[in-house]
Amino acid sequence: MAFCSTPSPLRQHLTTWLAAAFGLALATPTFAESWSGSIGAGATYAPDYLGSDDYETRLLPVLNLSYGDQLSISPRTGIEWHAIREGNWTVSPFIGYTFGRNNKGDISHFEKVSGGATLGLRVSYQEGFWRYSLAGSTPVSGDVEGAKFSGTAALRMPVSERMLMTLSPSITYSNEKWTESLFGVSAQDSARSGVAAYSPDSGHWRLGANASLSYSLTPEWTATGFVGAAYLTGSAADSPIVDELGSNWQALTGVSLSYRF
Repeated sequence: MAFCSTPSPLRQHLTTWLAAAFGLALATPTFAESWSGSIGAGATYAPDYLGSDDYETRLLPVLNLSYGDQLSISPRTGIEWHAIREGNWTVSPFIGYTFGRNNKGDISHFEKVSGGATLGLRVSYQEGFWRYSLAGSTPVSGDVEGAKFSGTAALRMPVSERMLMTLSPSITYSNEKWTESLFGVSAQDSARSGVAAYSPDSGHWRLGANASLSYSLTPEWTATGFVGAAYLTGSAADSPIVDELGSNWQALTGVSLSYRF
């Protein structure tokens, strides 16, 4: 499960680019006819960085776009090209984004870790209301290094004519380099903060689950409420950033309003 952070210049540039691209698509009739999805905004109450026990409220963009069966765009899954579709199976290379570690709150004396773009591959299988997926990715920019692998089972089930429930348990493994990038404490960080230096000797697992309830106000407008929780284990949980300054339990809640076209 991913948590949003304060918008960085990169995220602001990406948001501007996507808004411009979306506007261009709508301005071109033949091109716009192939696009579908939803856009909107909301607010979320979540930790101010992964591993923190301090929470803050932030604005949340809602963006889910599809270009036929070939391309999809969302903050959660990135920009996916559905290269192979065979029966219930889909294989999708994707460009994503991984958040770094902001130097704020309890870790204000730590060096900032910049997030960056990632390249990955996702394999999905659809069966009834359930969609199962396995994904692996690695950063290609920013300060985070290593690799991350995740498995998700997503249930999308109508509760009534206007109401939809989703439930998404997940498990994520980040290798030693990825864990070092986000949860390591360098000698310089230790000297400035007084926290003991720490270098992970292995990766970590993150167990999580999200749930949401969406209600169609009109055929176009939908209101959604959501909650989520995650638990950090292994070398991430052993880091002073989590063990002394934060918590291995992470939670979020929020609401959003979106327009479907």
